[in-house]
Amino acid sequence: MDEKLFYKSLGTRIKYLRENAHLTQEKLAENAGISLDYLGKIEVNISKPGLKALIKIANALQIPIKSLFDFDK
Repeated sequence: MDEKLFYKSLGTRIKYLRENAHLTQEKLAENAGISLDYLGKIEVNISKPGLKALIKIANALQIPIKSLFDFDK
C-alpha cells in the first residue's frame, strides 16, 4: 500500500469508528485533546497524523490503536 492510499484509508477508518461510536467530530476532538480542524483534516486526508495524535484518537475512541489500521472492516 502506498503512502497516499494508507493515509486515505486511515482517515476513512477514523471517521467510520467515530460515527460508529456516535461521536461528532467536535466531541472526538475534545476527548482526544486535538483541534477540530486537525481531526477534520485527518478524516479527509489533508493532514497526516503522527503517532501521538493516533494514540490520543484511539484512547478517545476507547479502542486499541491497532484497530485504527484494520482497513478491511
